[in-house]
Amino acid sequence: MSYKKFEALEEVKKKYVRMALENGNYSSIARSAGVDRSTLARWVKVYEDEVRDQMEDPASAILSTEPSKEELKAKYEQAMKLLGEKELEVAMLRNLLKKTQYRP
Repeated sequence: MSYKKFEALEEVKKKYVRMALENGNYSSIARSAGVDRSTLARWVKVYEDEVRDQMEDPASAILSTEPSKEELKAKYEQAMKLLGEKELEVAMLRNLLKKTQYRP
């Protein structure tokens, strides 16, 4: 398994851990994740400290099931900022690639 796939799996686990910590109903969250309750409990043991730290950071808030207009706006602004940074990065890399490919 490649590192990227492994990293993505870890992020999914952390998402369910956060939902379990916020909701408190491990059984319900485990069912929605498609895993046994004991598996979710094991994930909580592994990731609880990291997830709680993220929960304290307002910039990393996961939207609730019925997000407010302010939550949606904050997430939108954060996404647009990240998108702009990525577009700039891609443009810079393309420019660099052009310079390196056409050297005499």
